[in-house]
Order: sequence, then structure tokens, then C-alpha cells
Amino acid sequence: MNQIKNAKGFTLIELMIVVAIIGILAAIALPAYQDYTVKSQVGSAYSELSSIKSQYEVVMNEGGTPSLTADDPGYIGQTADGGQYCTLSLVTGDKGVMCKIKNANAAKAKDKTLTLNRSDDGVWSCAADTNLEAKFKPGSCS
Repeated sequence: MNQIKNAKGFTLIELMIVVAIIGILAAIALPAYQDYTVKSQVGSAYSELSSIKSQYEVVMNEGGTPSLTADDPGYIGQTADGGQYCTLSLVTGDKGVMCKIKNANAAKAKDKTLTLNRSDDGVWSCAADTNLEAKFKPGSCS
């Protein structure tokens, strides 16, 4: 009358295999997520920087001098503190605006620069910090 009880649950080997698979998946996914985060923060900084172009053009077309000071007649709509991801500065000689990336979660983006340069005929070009990896640069920045 002795009945053999059926074992229920997982064996130690099965659990170790599951843990190993989860570890491998995490090792692959974490760097991809971190790169995605850096790219999105750089993209947000570029968006903040690009939003200034139209007001900058208005000031230039009126013969003014662009300024990051709210009381100046050439104020371009942003102070030097910028937005969430940019600390702004003007390029010497009214040639554009530069963003130093701040508040980035990763060292791969923090303190790197994006610069929108304006030519004398009003054509804009973007230049990214040479220390910023190519995979993080916005599409229009070289």
C-alpha cells in the first residue's frame, strides 16, 4: 500500500539553467538600454537647441544681435540656463548657438556639445562634439 509520491516543482539544475538564461538576457539588454537612453537624451538636447533657430533668425533679419539675456532687445527666447538638457552659449560673431549637454544620466553624453552654426546667408549646420560617439549624434550633426 505504499504509494510513490510524484515530485512537484523544479529541480536545482532546472532553476540554475533559468537563472543563467536570465543573466544572459540581462547582459545583452542592459547595454542596449543604456545606449538608447543616451541617444534619447542627446536627441532631446538637439530639439531644445533647434527650437531657438526661428527666433534667432528673426533677430538676425531685423539687424539685431542675438542674446540669451531676457532684458536685451535681441533676446532669442532662451536664457543661458536653457532647458532640461542644455546649457546654452552663443557662438562668437553671431554665428550660432551651442548647447553643452547637462543632466544626462550617462557620462557618454554629459558635458558634450552640440553646435548649430549659421552661415552669413542664413544656412544652418550642426556640429557635434568629437568626443560624442557617432551612434549618439543626431542625424543632421557631423
